[in-house]
This record gives sequence, structure tokens and C-alpha cells, in this order.
Amino acid sequence: MLYVGLDLSRTRLDWQALDGEGAVVGIGAVPPDGDELARLARRLPELPVVAVIESMTGARFVHDRLELAGWEVRIADAVKARGIAPLACTTDKIDCWVLAELARRELVPEIWLPDPSVRAERERARLRLQLGKQRSALKNRVHAILFQHGIPCGTRDLFGAGGRRMLKQLALPEPWASTVNASVVLIDTLAEQITGCERELRALGADHPSIPPLLTCPGIGWILADTIASEIGDIDRFATARNLVGHSGLCPRVEQSGERDRRGPPRKNGPNYLRWALVEAAHTACRHPAYKPIRERMSSRHGKKRGTKIAAIEIGRRLSEAIWHTLTTNQPVAPAGAPASLAA
Repeated sequence: MLYVGLDLSRTRLDWQALDGEGAVVGIGAVPPDGDELARLARRLPELPVVAVIESMTGARFVHDRLELAGWEVRIADAVKARGIAPLACTTDKIDCWVLAELARRELVPEIWLPDPSVRAERERARLRLQLGKQRSALKNRVHAILFQHGIPCGTRDLFGAGGRRMLKQLALPEPWASTVNASVVLIDTLAEQITGCERELRALGADHPSIPPLLTCPGIGWILADTIASEIGDIDRFATARNLVGHSGLCPRVEQSGERDRRGPPRKNGPNYLRWALVEAAHTACRHPAYKPIRERMSSRHGKKRGTKIAAIEIGRRLSEAIWHTLTTNQPVAPAGAPASLAA
């Protein structure tokens, strides 16, 4: 058995191989492309190989290529790996040795890797989110230009029929007039792309087993349901609702030592898109009778502006608990009626 540690950068992939006794069998670096990874797999002796690479951009490509070559590749949590083996200094060579040694001792803090279908679902949902952010940024830019030139909006929807007529009649100086015209064209183009993404998400989500239960949750529509379902993946990997809440990154930072007990902002670990979707749903779910008292309590305690943000985080945690309950039981969500240990 060989144990290989891999350290990936933009221009090369460093590697180091150890045998079962911990002796160095090989060491080197190759470009991180498909052909060179195939050559690396053929270069080592024909023995069972267990390779470890830290989770980062590009790690999945390396994983897939080496798996096709017959290796067993594990992706390690970078933070946990450094916690298991803290070092005073690190280099690419040392990082490879540490990962190989963790594999040899069976101490790899392995992360869950979604299958290609789940990755495709995530990419579609994330593309819809990114297009929406770019469209919002362009709209905000147009509003900012009007404000800078002292032009009142004069309509509820600046990019509706009435707003478009007003924008055409404006006599803005250059280059701001060109900026507004280009922004409007880009907004229309993005709107077409977003419509196509939403149409595809609805068609694919019709047969998704997790989306119908998610649609019963307060504040969750088609787009958020598809995003949450793809980011969660297999719900069975979360043994309890608390595991899913911790994965969402909405748990507060806690520092306890003796009589000191400090609570801070959310930890923000886990997928950013899942956390965004839960908070986005919470802003709508705060009108639900089960969650409305939370918003009122936080607003009275911290003020309307700050209290609304704190309430959204708290409701997002409650929603994640309710989502775990509804996905594990395949039943409609019950925000107030389910047991407190399972749902909000």
C-alpha cells in the first residue's frame, strides 16, 4: 500500500509517496492537468494507492482524474487537518508529507464529496444566484446615477414600462448617459438568462424528491428550494437537526473558559450558498405566526434595523431544524407542531 500526499497550487501539484512503514518512496511535482495526472498515476508502482488532497478549488478535478486512474483519493478538511497536525512552519513538501502521514495513520478528516449529479444541481442554482446579483448591481448603479444628478425616480419600478420611458427621456451628460443605456441592455440580457435558468430549475425540480417538502416551509419558493436541496445533498449524512444547523454556519461563536462565556456572530462555516438561502427565506418567514414573535422580540431588544438581522439568523436556524425534520420524515413542515428537538 502506498500513501500519497498532494498539495495543489495554480501551476503545479506537489506530491510525496510513503510506504506502509512511513519511508519516502517518491517525491516530485507535476502540472495539474489531465495528461500529467495520468502520467503520475502510471509512474508509481502498481500497488493500491491512497492519496489525500486538501479541500480547495481544483481539488475535485484532481480527485476525479486520479480516481479514474485507479487511485483511492480522499479530500481532507484543510482546517481540521492542520488542527490534527499543527506545524511551526509549512512548505509544499511538508504539507505533502503531513497528508501522506495522515493517510498512513488513518487520521484523514475526510469531507463528503457530492456525486456529479449533485454538483450539476449546485452549479445551476449558483448560476441563477450569480446572475441575480449582477442584475441587482446594475440596477443599483442606475439608481445611483440618477441620485447623483438630482433626478427623482418618479416611479415604483424604474425598470418597468413607465420607468423605461422615463429613462429614455432623460438628458444625462456623457459618459453617464452611455452608462445607463449599457446597464439597461445588460439588465435585459441577464433577465433573459435568469428566465432560462428558472425554467430549467423548475423542469428538473419537478422530479426532485426534496423540493416538494421544502416548498411547504415558510419563506421557501422554487429557487430557494432548489438551492437548499442541492447544497444539503444527502440529508442522511446529518444524524440530527443540530448537525444540519452546524453545517449551515448559522451557529454563534462560543468561547467559554471558567466563568467567562462569550457569544459572538455566526461562525459562517459550511456552504455560503446554503447560509444565504436560509437567511433569505428567514426574511419572508418572519411573517409566519410561528416566527413573527422572534422578530418582534429581537426588534424590541436591539432596535428595528439590527434586530431584524439578528432575527433572520435565529429564524434561519429554526428553518434548518424544520428542514431536517421534513426531509428525514418526508412530511410537510410543521413549524409549531413538531417536537421541539426536531423542528422549530
